[in-house]
Amino acid sequence: MNYQQIELGNGKRRVILEGDFDAVALSDGELRPWLESLAEEASGDIYLDLSGVSFLDSSGIGAMVFLFKRLKARNLALEIVQPLGQPRQLLEMLRIHEAIPVQLVA
Repeated sequence: MNYQQIELGNGKRRVILEGDFDAVALSDGELRPWLESLAEEASGDIYLDLSGVSFLDSSGIGAMVFLFKRLKARNLALEIVQPLGQPRQLLEMLRIHEAIPVQLVA
């Protein structure tokens, strides 16, 4: 999985994920520690761009919920942006939008 962040100003960041957001991506390499440090160091809201994510599983959902809760505890927000295909279907099926704002593409 590839990931990067873009500073938007006022501490806000757009985090762009590409590839499979699953147990393998979270257990291999640096993604999990990077998300944990992002949750701790963020000074503004986070926009999690999933437009490049081709597959999402329960581990990816768990990572998003972790990030959401950590940010919320610090009075910051998480918004999921542009999930497509299978990730969008899973988010809709689990009704994630009822807890975490999801910005959908028409």
